[in-house]
Amino acid sequence: MTLPSVIRPSRAAAPAGAWQVEVRRDEGALIELAGELRDLYERSPEATPFQSHEWLSAWWGWYGVRGRLRLVLVRYRGRLVAAAPLMTAGRWGFPVLVPIADGQSDFTDFLLDPAYADGAVEHLARALHGMRGRCAIDLPEVRPGSVVHQVMRRWPGRTWPMPASVCMELPCTGIAEVMDRLPRRSAGKMRAKLRKIDVRGITVEAVPPEEAADAIGALLEMHTRQWRGRPMNPEHSRERFRRHLAEAGAAMVREGRAAVLRYHWDGRLVASDLVLIGHRFVGAYLYGAIPELRDGVDVALMLLREDLALARAHGRQAVNLLRGEEPYKLKWRPRRVQNQRIVLGRGFPASLFAGLALVRAGLAARRHRRPATVPLPTPARDDAANGPAPHEPVPHEDGVPGGAKRDEVPQPRDDALPVHEATPVREAMPGRDAGAGARKGGQAGHG
Repeated sequence: MTLPSVIRPSRAAAPAGAWQVEVRRDEGALIELAGELRDLYERSPEATPFQSHEWLSAWWGWYGVRGRLRLVLVRYRGRLVAAAPLMTAGRWGFPVLVPIADGQSDFTDFLLDPAYADGAVEHLARALHGMRGRCAIDLPEVRPGSVVHQVMRRWPGRTWPMPASVCMELPCTGIAEVMDRLPRRSAGKMRAKLRKIDVRGITVEAVPPEEAADAIGALLEMHTRQWRGRPMNPEHSRERFRRHLAEAGAAMVREGRAAVLRYHWDGRLVASDLVLIGHRFVGAYLYGAIPELRDGVDVALMLLREDLALARAHGRQAVNLLRGEEPYKLKWRPRRVQNQRIVLGRGFPASLFAGLALVRAGLAARRHRRPATVPLPTPARDDAANGPAPHEPVPHEDGVPGGAKRDEVPQPRDDALPVHEATPVREAMPGRDAGAGARKGGQAGHG
């Protein structure tokens, strides 16, 4: 997409007061700042749909806990140029900051207008490092080239990068080009399966925005049916996940950030697919299909053909199959994209927290027989004397998306020293379960 041309301001030449930083804790912040956050998302080329306002706001409404929001904002001459949507949490007994909606999000990142990158990243790093009461910022699924990596390079303390989930990505081509990449015998089988889909007369349609919420509800019903009798992500069967996904998906369809595709066979709904539309890729988030459809057609192939067509129609570079290395993804010979879990530390407790994460990840690596390949922790700039020796690099815990179980602990106050904080609003958002604590949603994608 083409971003508006903005002259990069010089930090050195900026007058005093040109930069402002604040942390919003009040429950109404995501609603009040909706317009600015949407605009910043459009100016953030590295952002994924999981950083869109529609996704974050809907998640907070159904999962957020009052008093835990920490929305860090950076402005230049009043213009919002960077944002870090975070919340307080307890992990393994350590008080940390984590991204909003990380349990249901395949990618973790901040928002940044690249025209203001130098000053905005520096001010964002200072503000995050200055927040009291949190030993670390735990960012579980950081995609290569993310804004988080820029913040990590400016971080005044110690950082720990480690492997997280693997995502599979296919270049934006037609299905015929995908077949050409396969061995001749495999390609012949796939072409025969495509003909079988066409002969059966299965049709596909994009759901209009006003029908998206109901269509997502039907998708989740089919998703539950197709997993009956097999281990399924338990969060996908819960009412709050259904409401979050219906609200977020409908809003994203309306804004052109998602599509819900419905498949009919002889007038009967047999499958539905929620596809997220990012700046650079189309992401296959979740689908549902009636079990008997699998007896007649290759469902994954049917969905992939339409996802590729959707990516081409929107001018995106790739179809991302999101987290996981399931066999049905590997057969297309996709490109392997490695996410990272990045811990940004604030002193000795952060070293203990990161050490525990690395040890648990090491146990998972041996359990899943995966190699340990990740850069060593960056050297500390202000607290190296307090931390232990660097840990051996090891993969992300459990070798799958999601990481550790997140235990809730009492949350100490974390006033930010160098920033202004707006006055909290005590009332919960109306009509929603504001007391529901955030829980791990687990793996999405077409799994």
